[in-house]
Amino acid sequence: MMRYFFLLVATLYFSYSNHAQLHTNQPSVLKETPKWTIATDKKEVKVGDELTLTLTSIIEKDWYMYSNDFDPNLGPIVAEINFKKDASYELIGKTIPIGSKKHFEEVWNGTVSVFTGKAIFKQKVKILSDKPNIKVSLYFQECSEITGVCMPPFDQEYEVKDVFKVIHSDETPGNQNTQNDSAITDASQTGSDSSSSLNAATDSTEQLTAKADTQPKESLFTFLFLAFIAGLVAVATPCVFPMLPMTAGFFSKKSETKSQAAVRATTFGLSIIGIYASLGLVFAFFGLGPDFGNWLSTHWLPNILFFIIFMVFAASFLGLFEITLPHQLVNKVDAKSSMGNFAGLFFMAFTLVLVSFSCTGPIVGSLLIEAVGGKFMKPLLGMAAFGFGLALPFTLFAIFPSFLSSLPKSGGWLNSVKVVLGFIEIAFAFKFLSTADVVYHWGILDREIYLSIWIVLAFLLGMYLLGKIKFSHDSDLPYVSVPRFALALLSFCFGVYMIPGLFGAPLKGLSGLLPPMQTQDFVLGASTATTPAHTTPNTQIKHADFLHLPHGLTGYFDYKQALEESRKQNKPIFIDFTGHACVNCRKMEEYVWAKPEVLKRLQNDFIVVSLYADERKELPESEWYTSPRDGKIKKTIGEQNQDLQISKYNFSAQPQYVVIDADENQLSGPTFFDTNEQRFIEFLDKGKNAFHLN
Repeated sequence: MMRYFFLLVATLYFSYSNHAQLHTNQPSVLKETPKWTIATDKKEVKVGDELTLTLTSIIEKDWYMYSNDFDPNLGPIVAEINFKKDASYELIGKTIPIGSKKHFEEVWNGTVSVFTGKAIFKQKVKILSDKPNIKVSLYFQECSEITGVCMPPFDQEYEVKDVFKVIHSDETPGNQNTQNDSAITDASQTGSDSSSSLNAATDSTEQLTAKADTQPKESLFTFLFLAFIAGLVAVATPCVFPMLPMTAGFFSKKSETKSQAAVRATTFGLSIIGIYASLGLVFAFFGLGPDFGNWLSTHWLPNILFFIIFMVFAASFLGLFEITLPHQLVNKVDAKSSMGNFAGLFFMAFTLVLVSFSCTGPIVGSLLIEAVGGKFMKPLLGMAAFGFGLALPFTLFAIFPSFLSSLPKSGGWLNSVKVVLGFIEIAFAFKFLSTADVVYHWGILDREIYLSIWIVLAFLLGMYLLGKIKFSHDSDLPYVSVPRFALALLSFCFGVYMIPGLFGAPLKGLSGLLPPMQTQDFVLGASTATTPAHTTPNTQIKHADFLHLPHGLTGYFDYKQALEESRKQNKPIFIDFTGHACVNCRKMEEYVWAKPEVLKRLQNDFIVVSLYADERKELPESEWYTSPRDGKIKKTIGEQNQDLQISKYNFSAQPQYVVIDADENQLSGPTFFDTNEQRFIEFLDKGKNAFHLN
């Protein structure tokens, strides 16, 4: 139980994403048929030369096109770019999409890649004849990101002509190696759309949503599962457990038949679920968008408030006092439980929820922290899952009262459950305090101090489980049971596991829950050199006095400076939208960035720029600006980085990774939290190859 609740609270430190709003007046068809233009990087070539073709299509606002860089068996129509075979030219490599964005779509249960604004594909070809006959067919689909309606697929064919000239070997090229993006020439369209009517309605299976949560689908399932486990844990508390036989006895006596008992018990259980779901719904409305979500997760005020709340809950669990609701409220609700039919069952469930509040309140409070963070469905479903876990035993025992004989007797073990939860609440209270400390650079809770607190708590918990520590509400422990001994052993092992972290061990299993390594004052075997590993002899890196990259990487913390360095060093830019309080950012750095092949690429092939969305340091007034997105003045580093991320990439969650060039063209990504090393390497290589292809 301790392990499940530990994992439950760990999921509450999350990233926030913004959600699209539905508009009933959104058109369900495109205004115009999509057209493609074709340009080349060379205007004059010789037979045997290679050139790059760039195929571009402008996409209407609020529409998107599926790319070709994801699993074609997933479901949606993948863009197909087919060049007709001809002896006059030869394809070099594959057709590469430029600027496509990957995200998880629940409809397809997988990651798709789409274009918005415009679609760009590049293909390198080798000219084998002075009269090359290059024809390309494109099969693609566009969908509305507001309504989810998808147009019938387009099937178009173009001939590449009048965009470059083949010269003889004795001629001098006039403009061979210059990129001319401004002179993109319309190609002549030789085919026609496969869809004759743009007003045709699409099948309901094609109604997709382009805006997906940046967290994988599995993370929602994990959260709901842990919320369900938390509901089951709540049943094993002193306020709830003794009510099981009372409730089961009521239903077995009240109903005349087993079927009637089953219906009434099910209604009772559904009422519990509905009450908790309604509570989640109320708190979900506190979500005020991505900026508020970022403020809530990083500002010192809510984090200190959550620290105090968790400590108060912990003190209650340890027996210092009991959190209760006003008796008048409980009595009024209980009086209505005698009403007939379903209304009485509902108020009976409501009475259970109120009476058990002193034990379930701290657990529910932990879940509701998720609800205020700008999300809607997650808190609603999370509270429903918690209610389901709490209601399930009551419903089953009411339907099958004979199972009551298998229940353990009430006793001191119930209070032990509360005390264990109290220790866990204290541990995670310091996570909130650590977040404020890291974001505001207070320096009061460095990594080794934080670890020391957790280590001491782990050993104290182990001693408590062995009966060496006793609180006021605990009964005598004549012997230690095997489950209790196993939990004590796990607690001691966890404490021992953290000890090497005091000397600089990375502790990957806790990455994201601990303060960053940069706050560690002593690392065993570390160099004593005073020059930071992320500085260069020729450049004064902005903000490097208080911001740092992991693993000794050389990098930057200012977007404009990264663009300048990209031009100087002729390297693509790897943008890391990150945050001090971002759990998944730390996990990516420990599990993916630290891999030799990834680290080598980041250090040698890219200009790395880490843009902290929660950095509170205020910039000089000369660098302030008013965002056209929300009309607010952006004064801090974090506000400007967050505004850049939302304005340019329409996301607010971290981590988010994008590869661009010095002209801010997207070469690869965005990609998000994914600890698969190979996929991250492919993302980096795609950006690097696209950069050198230009």
